[in-house]
Amino acid sequence: MRIYANSVWGPFKKGDIENIEKVQKRATKLIVSLKKLPYLERLRQLKLPTLKYRRSRGDMIEAFKIIHNYYDSRASIKLNFNPVGSTRGNKFKLRKEMCLYHIRQYSFCYRVVNVWNSLPDYVVEADSVNSFKSRLDKYWTNQEFVFNFNSELIGTGGLQFVCTV
Repeated sequence: MRIYANSVWGPFKKGDIENIEKVQKRATKLIVSLKKLPYLERLRQLKLPTLKYRRSRGDMIEAFKIIHNYYDSRASIKLNFNPVGSTRGNKFKLRKEMCLYHIRQYSFCYRVVNVWNSLPDYVVEADSVNSFKSRLDKYWTNQEFVFNFNSELIGTGGLQFVCTV
C-alpha cells in the first residue's frame, strides 16, 4: 500500500499566498546565474511553476482520484455531481453547495468545484492519474498563473455562491 501526502491547507488570503511564495522566491535567488532576473523570469528559466499553481494542480489530482474512486468511498470525502445536464463543462460536473460559514468557502470541497467544472471532457476522462496529470498540464500550459502567482486561473467562471457568516 502506498501513502501519499498532499497539502491540507490552501491559503486564500493574498498576504498568506505572498508569504508562502516568498520562500520559493528566495530559493530561486540562490542560483547565481539567475539572481539578477525578476522572479517571474527566474521561474520561466527554471520551468518551475508557482506554489499557487502547484496547490491548484494538487487539488485537481485529488478531485480526480475521488471522482474516479481511487480511494475507499467510506473514507474519502463526497463530491456531489451536478444532476442538471448542460452543454458547458464536462460530464463529471460537480455541484457547488451553498455554505453558511465563511471558513467553509475555502475548504477543499468548495474550492475545487469551479476549477474542476472548467476542465474539458478529454482531461477529466483520463484513464489513469498519470494520464490526467499530463492532460491537465497540457491544458493549463498557457495559463498565466503557472508563473505568476498574482494572476488568476482563466476560464473558471460559473456559479459562484457567496457564503454568509
